[in-house]
Amino acid sequence: MKLLIVSGLSGSGKSIALDTLEDCGYYCIDNLPVSLLENFVSYIILVEKQTYAKTAIGIDARNQTESLIDFADRLEFIRRQGIDCDVMYLQAEEATLLKRYSETRRKHPLSARDIPLTEAIKLEEAMLRPVAQCATRVLDTSKTHCHQLRELIKNQIGEKNQYHLSLQFQSFGFKHGVPLDADFVFDARCLPNPYWLNELRGLTGKDLPVIEFLQQQQYVQDLFNDIVAFVERWAPRFEAENRSYLTIAIGCTGGQHRSVYLTEALAKHFQKINLNIIIRHRELS
Repeated sequence: MKLLIVSGLSGSGKSIALDTLEDCGYYCIDNLPVSLLENFVSYIILVEKQTYAKTAIGIDARNQTESLIDFADRLEFIRRQGIDCDVMYLQAEEATLLKRYSETRRKHPLSARDIPLTEAIKLEEAMLRPVAQCATRVLDTSKTHCHQLRELIKNQIGEKNQYHLSLQFQSFGFKHGVPLDADFVFDARCLPNPYWLNELRGLTGKDLPVIEFLQQQQYVQDLFNDIVAFVERWAPRFEAENRSYLTIAIGCTGGQHRSVYLTEALAKHFQKINLNIIIRHRELS
């Protein structure tokens, strides 16, 4: 079991860190009171081990100071239960935090009429010192924007080479309209059409005779290779921008032969490199 406690100064990127961890398959809880940490571990995590096999908990200065003082003892209790527990602490330079708050409408959790922002930052740093002293990973986000921070988090937890973008390959027929949810549309109507062969007309691109016919066509292979090259080049860029889904639509006239074959072939190719693949044949369904 893996438990990652995420803490740090307000404005240093804790929300982005938790969002990234959630995308990486962690069960994430924000702002859990430290006083409930031991009970949460004993009565929830250890009881429902499968659900909470990878859990991330956000802890910040909204906790009472008294509970934060005992953080090291609570951390030791968790580790005695046999749980692999790390503490990730995010920080940033004061000038960076002041700039970030000046660019947003958010209010610092410790600021008030009689506490200016600079003092609130210093107060928060003092309150969280017991957590920072227990940190196994300290990240300074002063020079990182949100996309860089996401990559940094993935590197820290060993998810750098894991794909979290889901690719949907969808076949369709142009005579029924172009799918409105498609990010990219490729037109297969220029390829040899099995429809004009009587023995193939009633079949689909999932049937072996149609597959064998299209595999013999050089233009079909050329279009397949071009789409593979396009997706392999650009899918990582969409994932870097935190996209969860990317839909590639392949169209032919009726959505029965050529587009279905290419959709199946593309899905099979990308499944080999451990991408999350969704297949949909609009006209067949």
